[in-house]
This record gives sequence, structure tokens and C-alpha cells, in this order.
Amino acid sequence: MCLGVPGKVIEMQSNAAGVTMGKVDFAGVVKEICLAYVPEVKVGEFVIAHAGFAINTLDEKEALEVFETLKQIDDLAELEIPQP
Repeated sequence: MCLGVPGKVIEMQSNAAGVTMGKVDFAGVVKEICLAYVPEVKVGEFVIAHAGFAINTLDEKEALEVFETLKQIDDLAELEIPQP
């Protein structure tokens, strides 16, 4: 199973090989990822990233919905579940 995580593109540049790279903010964690597969993306837009590559774009509403779902999952993790 793979997990694609939404993030906001905050900076873009080409590396020495001419590949478009970008700094992407994943809810406060900034990582550099490859943007070559989403040539239409612009700074301020959201992407879905997996294994260091942006694999798709999405709008802000969709990204915020995913962030809310992830927050709810994390909130559930705080519940103490008795172990047998």
C-alpha cells in the first residue's frame, strides 16, 4: 500500500540536471521533492507526493479535507485501547 500526502509548493527551482524540484510544506514539515511529473504546478498550489515525487495536483479544498481527516486519525490514536 502506498500513501500520497498533500503538500503546498512554497518554492520551485531546477537542479543541475534541469529537473524541476520544489520545497513543499506538509503541514509544517518542509521537504524538497521532484516536481517533474506535475509540470503545470505553480508556487502556492497543492500536490500529492509519494516517495519524494509529486504525482498529482489537487485544489486547496481537497488538501484541507485530507489534513482534517489525518488530524482525526491522529486524535483517535490518543484513545487508550485495552490490550488482551
